[in-house]
Amino acid sequence: MASTHSQAHPRTDSGNQLLLDHPEAARHRIPRQPRSGGPLIGVTAMTAALGATAFAAGSAAAEPAAAAPPPPAVAAADSSGAEQHGLAADPGLALAARIQLQADGQRTAADESARLAAAQEAEAKRSAQEAEAKRAEQRTAFAAPTSNYELTAHYGQSGSYWSHLHTGLDFAAATGTPVTAVGAGTVTSAGWSGAYGYRVIETLSDGTEIWYCHLSAIVTASGEVAPGTVLGRVGATGNVTEPHLHLEVRPDGAAPVDPLDWLRERGINP
Repeated sequence: MASTHSQAHPRTDSGNQLLLDHPEAARHRIPRQPRSGGPLIGVTAMTAALGATAFAAGSAAAEPAAAAPPPPAVAAADSSGAEQHGLAADPGLALAARIQLQADGQRTAADESARLAAAQEAEAKRSAQEAEAKRAEQRTAFAAPTSNYELTAHYGQSGSYWSHLHTGLDFAAATGTPVTAVGAGTVTSAGWSGAYGYRVIETLSDGTEIWYCHLSAIVTASGEVAPGTVLGRVGATGNVTEPHLHLEVRPDGAAPVDPLDWLRERGINP
């Protein structure tokens, strides 16, 4: 007996299951995706990606390789900076550096002390040489005020012939014996001076006044004179009892000092 059912749908190509034309089956069936949908899109995208990669590789091979960018310039490290970095990294080097600096400082201080000592020694030697030269100059620049004399009265003596203590040094000599300048200076006064008789005053460059008194004659009354210049002659004018030269030394024209000490300081030993 022939079947009364007919096939509403043919068999599918992918399987043996038949799709029944039944309302319930149709209600719960998931719609089949067409074959030409999602898989084709995935293959197409992959093909496009592979094609783009191949194209990029081909383009990179076809174009010449670009020169590699130069490495960034590195500034030369400062030697002092490197040294400081090394010292900071190694405490032993830092200690050695401090010791070296201390030794350098001590050596510098020693060198400076030696230099100062040498300078002071040179200055002392120069001062000594200058003092000796000055003494030598004084010995040649000063001379005794007369000759053939005898010292008869000294500075500070007392006697009936003086109202006060003796203010000078007396050189007893024959009348007319030349009286000469003891040093270079200028005759600033010459003439009669009461108890001093005829007197010549010579002023030296340092302001010291030399008084030549009791002269019998005045030879040089003014002007500049050199050591040994004849200023006058020994006499007995003024308050005296015998011919002699009364010599006074007055620094800055003030009170007199001992002529004997002053002459000896300048190399003259009467």
